[in-house]
Amino acid sequence: MTGVAAAQLGVFQDHHDIGTVLHPGSATFDSAKGAYTVSGSGDNMWFGTDDFHFLWKKATGDMAITADISFVGAKGNNHRKAALLFRQSLDANSVYVDVALHGDGLTSLQYRDSTGADTHEVETAASAPRRVRIEKRGNYAYVFVSNERGTLSFSGAAMRLKLAGEFYAGLGVCSHDKDVTETAIFTNVKVEPLAPATMKTVLWSTLETVKVASTDRLVAYTAPEHFEAPNWSRDGTSLLINREGRMYRFTLGGTAAPTLIPTSPQIHVNNDHGLSPDGSMLAVGDQGLDGKSRIYVLPTSGGVPRQITPDAPSYWHGWSPDGKTLAFTGQRGGDFDIYTVPLNGGKEARLTIAKGLDDGPEYSPDGKSIYFNSERTGRMQIWSMATDGSDQKQVIDESGNDWFPHISPDGKWMVYLAYKPDVEGHPGGQDVELRLMSLVDHKIKILAKLYGGQGTMNVPSWSPDSTRVAFVSYAELLQ
Repeated sequence: MTGVAAAQLGVFQDHHDIGTVLHPGSATFDSAKGAYTVSGSGDNMWFGTDDFHFLWKKATGDMAITADISFVGAKGNNHRKAALLFRQSLDANSVYVDVALHGDGLTSLQYRDSTGADTHEVETAASAPRRVRIEKRGNYAYVFVSNERGTLSFSGAAMRLKLAGEFYAGLGVCSHDKDVTETAIFTNVKVEPLAPATMKTVLWSTLETVKVASTDRLVAYTAPEHFEAPNWSRDGTSLLINREGRMYRFTLGGTAAPTLIPTSPQIHVNNDHGLSPDGSMLAVGDQGLDGKSRIYVLPTSGGVPRQITPDAPSYWHGWSPDGKTLAFTGQRGGDFDIYTVPLNGGKEARLTIAKGLDDGPEYSPDGKSIYFNSERTGRMQIWSMATDGSDQKQVIDESGNDWFPHISPDGKWMVYLAYKPDVEGHPGGQDVELRLMSLVDHKIKILAKLYGGQGTMNVPSWSPDSTRVAFVSYAELLQ
């Protein structure tokens, strides 16, 4: 590229067609308007390779790109993309992450976390925001979108992905139709290095769902506050979470904030809660004034809770398929073990006696087994047993520490939370993974990589049709 041509690209160094395109792309900069016009062809930016036009500069370290984006022409493929992106190389199969505005308004964080791997995405709840921003901080990327007033805020979309050394930062356009060219205009563009985060940060919680088949994620709700542990309603329309000692219901597909579920006088509810098989009742753990969790049940719509376990601490985790029995973790005599107790009154039954912590009991849909996590081998691993406590056997043997097994309603899958080997307990503020194991062939795959841990997926969170899982991810962002 000549010096004259390079000067016409503003803050960027060069532009290229990436992958296979039938029509050469272009990129120009109007200094008077501060506008970059990028045209690109290409079949897609997806699967294992990308076809698009890329206007770029080389970068290192933590970076942010911010821009107003608009397509030229009202018509075009609904999946045409205009993106702000970070890319490891100019190869078509490169590792990358972007925020992509689609022709139909869909705005998502897209990523390929290893060379040649399939692209996945985290869909935001925003539609056609005028201004978008993507930040790369360490090994995480975060997407910000503007509201109706034009103010940028965190979208809830975040992804852990490593870009090593020097990489490429820039603007991209893909027509999503190999036979045509699409054009987008990027204005008020800022490409800036980010200083180390020395200022005070704010914790954001994001309620998400992930599709089992594709591992694509969808942001349902995000806010600068701390909430935890989603349960999926039996009719599939809402998610229940706990926040500041209270229970809330969020309606999926809506824009309103979660609504309070009355539980008074139990107003110290923790993240151990879940619905009865018929969806009519809600079991909660409440810390009480003494800080020791006890289990209560109440109508799902709210009401005065009825106490189930007088002894404490007791942490609810499972409900038998016939609705008659609760499974929980209890500390009795200094040891944490798995217990069951009849819903309508009766004595506790202790099911495990191994030394070390046993936790997270959950019934299989057929009512024949209870899955749980146990550290009896020296690492926290997933186990199962018969509902009377017999036939205890290890289900997974991994190098890390695995928590909170949840079985899909159709009995085909188990999702669980995986920590690194050096992490003790189940703290928050960790790089964790949601992993999915087939209960048919025992093959395991990663559903999501995220920042979280405690509060991410402590309780049953499967959709009624066994196609999705709900969870909470977290982000610590500058104030």
